[in-house]
Amino acid sequence: MDHWRIEDAVLFEDNHLIAINKPSGMLVQSDESGDTALNEIVGEYLRKKYNKPGDAFVGTIHRLDRPVSGLVLFAKTSKALVRMNELFRDKKITKKYLALVDHKPDQLYGKLIHFLTKDSQKNEARAHLKEVKGSKRAELSYHYIGTANHKFLLEVLPVTGRPHQIRVQLSKIGLPIVGDVKYGSKSGRGNMIYLHAKSLEFLHPVKKEKIILRCPLPDEMNWKFFESFEGVGS
Repeated sequence: MDHWRIEDAVLFEDNHLIAINKPSGMLVQSDESGDTALNEIVGEYLRKKYNKPGDAFVGTIHRLDRPVSGLVLFAKTSKALVRMNELFRDKKITKKYLALVDHKPDQLYGKLIHFLTKDSQKNEARAHLKEVKGSKRAELSYHYIGTANHKFLLEVLPVTGRPHQIRVQLSKIGLPIVGDVKYGSKSGRGNMIYLHAKSLEFLHPVKKEKIILRCPLPDEMNWKFFESFEGVGS
């Protein structure tokens, strides 16, 4: 993250939306840590770029966990924010992630349904096989892509958007994400895990055109082993 620049991280921008390649370790939205968050950086970037006298509007449409890398989409207008929130709520957006895990899954294709509860004090989710008090339904599908450097690559398509969903659901079936010590990985690297938001596909909230946004893999050794795999590199 030392050499990360917002100017190099813009994946898409029009009058309504801006998509950013977020590095692992960066917050999407401000929290009690006081660390600079991506939405603040985007706001300052837009303010300077368009010489705005006041703050630029930056609407947070969705979030990635701090240790997750990849594509984050913001709204530049309140109209776009409202409409994109509706698309996410109505599950009219296709989200794809890439995850490195330590073991090859027993089933190469799978659909996972769990019921998640949240321990706010530990900032940790728990996955249950059956509905329990206070739980929320979480659904995703995954398929196995291949292996390299003793790591195994999955493509993951979440249907719902629960906090820590992919991390805890994969861990529940014995496939913790590499580096994700919170959910069972044996090794960690601080604020980084090997989960990457690869792409978003949706109907533009204003233009009503089909939009497909893709995010390149992080410039990191373990990811580089998979760049040549079909459908992985951008």
